[in-house]
Amino acid sequence: MKTLLLGQTLGFTGNPMRQDWQDVTHHNRHGAVLVEDGKIQAVGPAQDLRQAHPIANCVDYGEKLIVSGFVDAHVHYPQTAIIASWGKRLIDWLNTYTFPEETRLADADYAKAVAETFFDIMPKFGTTTVASYCTSSPVSVDAFFTAASARNMRVAGGKTCMDRNAPDGLSDTAQRAYDESKALIERWHGVGRNIYAITPRFSPTSTPDQLQVLGDLWAENPSCLMQTHISEQVEEIAWVRDLFPDARDYLDTYERFGLLGARGVYGHAIHLEPREVDQLADVGAAVVHCPTSNTFIGSGLFDMGLSQRLNVGLATDIGGGSSFSMLRTMAAAYEVGQLRGNPLHPAQLMWLATEGSAQSLHLGGVVGHLGQGAEADICVLDLASTPAIAQRNAQANDIWEALFPTIMMGDDRAIADVWVAGERLSQD
Repeated sequence: MKTLLLGQTLGFTGNPMRQDWQDVTHHNRHGAVLVEDGKIQAVGPAQDLRQAHPIANCVDYGEKLIVSGFVDAHVHYPQTAIIASWGKRLIDWLNTYTFPEETRLADADYAKAVAETFFDIMPKFGTTTVASYCTSSPVSVDAFFTAASARNMRVAGGKTCMDRNAPDGLSDTAQRAYDESKALIERWHGVGRNIYAITPRFSPTSTPDQLQVLGDLWAENPSCLMQTHISEQVEEIAWVRDLFPDARDYLDTYERFGLLGARGVYGHAIHLEPREVDQLADVGAAVVHCPTSNTFIGSGLFDMGLSQRLNVGLATDIGGGSSFSMLRTMAAAYEVGQLRGNPLHPAQLMWLATEGSAQSLHLGGVVGHLGQGAEADICVLDLASTPAIAQRNAQANDIWEALFPTIMMGDDRAIADVWVAGERLSQD
C-alpha cells in the first residue's frame, strides 16, 4: 500500500554546517512524501506526486511540517527514572544517582519496565532513533533491544563495561566485558533494525586490560559502533591524567587500546586538545553535543566550530540531560552557540537533530533523512501547537521564522504525528 503524506516538507541534500544552508536545505510549501514498504520512495511537490500516484492513500497534514524523525545520538535509557535530579557535578551525579539506579536494572522485570517507559516516551517527542548506553548487566541490554524491536525502531546500544571505580553491583571484569559483549553482539547486532555498540563507559571506570579486550572485540566486529565519553568536565580530565600518567591526553587512553576509529562515537567532547581534534578528524570519528546535560551538570560549552572538521551529532544525554525532547535540545544548542559567539540557524539545528546525528552513527541516508531510499521514520510538526507559539508563528515571513518558535518553545504538543518504518503511531 502506497501512502502519500501531504504538508510542508523540509529536507537536506548536504551539510549546512559546512556549506551555505540556503544551498542544501529544501523546503516545499506544498510538498508530499511517498511511503511504501517501510521506505520513503519519493519527496516532491504534492501536485506532482498526487498525479503520479492517484490511488495512494493520502494523509493531509495541511500547514504542518513533515521532517525526518529525530535521531538522539547519546542517551542512557537506564537513567529514565532519575532525569531532572537536583544539582550535582559529574562524579557526584554518577555516585549519587546513576550507579544506584543502574544497579536496579540487573532485575529483568525492572529493566523491562524502564525500557518500555523509555520507548513509550521518546516517540511522543518525535524521536525515532536512539543510541543508548545500557548497564553492565546483559539483562538491561536484552530489555533495551526487545522493547525497541517490538516497536520496530532503529536503535543502537550496548552493555556498559566497567571494572573499576564503580560499585560491586555494576563492576565486571575484562574477561566478562569481552564475553558478555560478544554474546550480546551475536544475539542482537544486525537483527531487525538493531545495531550493537561496544560500550566502555569512560576511561576512569575501565582498567587498561578491559579497554584492550574491548578494542580487540571491536577489531573482531568492525561493523559495530563503539560509544564512550570524552572530556566532559575538567575534574574528569584531571582524574584521567592521574589514572593514565603515560597517556598523551584523554583520547590517547582509547587510541592506544584500539578504541579510536571511524565508527567511534565520543560523547560531550567539550575540552578537547588540538591533537585530539586532529586524531578524531583523521579517522572520521564522531563527537556528540549534549547541550542540556552540559549546562545542567555544569560541564562547559561545546565548540560547534568543531563541525567544520568532525562529524557532530546532537543528543539529550538522558538523564544528565534534563529533557527527553530534541526540540528542547536544539534550543539549548542555540543558546550554547550564542554564548560561544556562534548562533546556529534553524536549518543547522534541524540538520544536527536529524541528518547530523544519523551520520554520527553511520546511518546517513538510512534514518534522519527525508529523501528517497531512507527508512520511513517521519515526524510531523505542528508549528502552532500552543497559543504562545501560534501568535508568533502568525507573524512569520518565511519558514524559518515559522519554525524557530517551535524549536525554542515547543514540547511534545508540537509533535502532531510520528511514523516508524512506514507505520503510523497513534498520537493521543
